[in-house]
Amino acid sequence: MTALQLSVVIPVYNEEQGLQALFDRLYPALDKLAISYEVIFVNDGSRDRSAAILREQYQARPDVTRVILFSGNFGQHMAIMAGFEHCRGQRIVTLDADLQNPPEDTGLLLAKMDEGYDYVGSIRRQRNDSWWRHVASRAMNGLRERITRIKMTDQGCMFRAYDRHIIDAINDCKEVSTFIPALAYTFARNPAEVVVGHEERAAGESKYSMYSLIRLNFDLMTSFSLVPLQWFSMTGMLIALGSAGFFILLVLRRLIIGPEAEGLFTLFALMFFLIGMALFGIGLLGEYIGRIYQQVRHRPRYLLEAVLEQQVAEKPKRTRKPKVAEAPTDLFADGEE
Repeated sequence: MTALQLSVVIPVYNEEQGLQALFDRLYPALDKLAISYEVIFVNDGSRDRSAAILREQYQARPDVTRVILFSGNFGQHMAIMAGFEHCRGQRIVTLDADLQNPPEDTGLLLAKMDEGYDYVGSIRRQRNDSWWRHVASRAMNGLRERITRIKMTDQGCMFRAYDRHIIDAINDCKEVSTFIPALAYTFARNPAEVVVGHEERAAGESKYSMYSLIRLNFDLMTSFSLVPLQWFSMTGMLIALGSAGFFILLVLRRLIIGPEAEGLFTLFALMFFLIGMALFGIGLLGEYIGRIYQQVRHRPRYLLEAVLEQQVAEKPKRTRKPKVAEAPTDLFADGEE
């Protein structure tokens, strides 16, 4: 049986209104590629009719459609990880269900891989997002690159293509908290990026709030670098040196000029600043320790309710007929027993 050439992994969470539009554009776009493919939808505990619609789509196209149903909401990245663990294609493309990235651009990613690249990211041509998401994205992109040395022009775009060996490496990691595009970048031998389209949402609303984006970037920073801890340690040393210098200055001033009666509010401001730095450091350290705690518990990253798929018939293994040793004809030739 020949291996599938392409797997498309699509996480779904409360996308009831836009799924039909996704089906109407996705399957014709993949059919035009003239390659063998499968589409894996991962329902991440949707509270609307998304699971029922995915079941209907599986029944309509069972030859190329697979549906993974979670028993709860475990997050977009865990949904993608489940798709990676079940996919069979030699190349894997991740795509959001909101149609902000046109599925017709899948061919652009695969064409770039044909040039010899094993990991192809995407850059949204013209982002149709709010101004604060533009600003936050640029700020976090710059901070992330300085901390992790991972170069991704548009880290928020999940429309990406991966070679099989990268997916196998990701599946072997078993990390509880991770950022998939960055993790794949660390395993890629020859990464590249292409420009793709970006459209307004066909229906529904974004699942990423400001808090969710902050949490996602915490995953990115703490999963791939110790630089935040090192920065905090260096800041602590600089503050300690500054405090020592300030203490020496106050001693000299007392000896030369005399004691000071002013400066009470300056002292308060300095104290609040140091307390704020201490609390930030405790929170940062707690973030790392919390992730270690989550990892060592070895709890399942997600729970499956069902997997809708056609059983793949395996080739029957050719077995050799065991040879039966024949007794020599002259064993009792001399009459011995």
